[in-house]
Amino acid sequence: MSSEIPKPLSGFVRQQRKALKMTQQDLADRAGVGIRFIRELESGKPTLRMDKVNIVLDLFGHTLAPIAYQKLGE
Repeated sequence: MSSEIPKPLSGFVRQQRKALKMTQQDLADRAGVGIRFIRELESGKPTLRMDKVNIVLDLFGHTLAPIAYQKLGE
């Protein structure tokens, strides 16, 4: 298992932020989280609070959800 957040998540946040022409500070302010959290999220830090990730994702109309990629025992 990777020690980083999957690139789709960190890349998605960065892509959405840039599409809205927001700086990391702008996003942090709008989400009510610290800029350090945004930097860590976009860089793929392996341990982040899911509630804060969901606050950021909610600004883009998304949320964290489990997805199937491989069943146990296969």
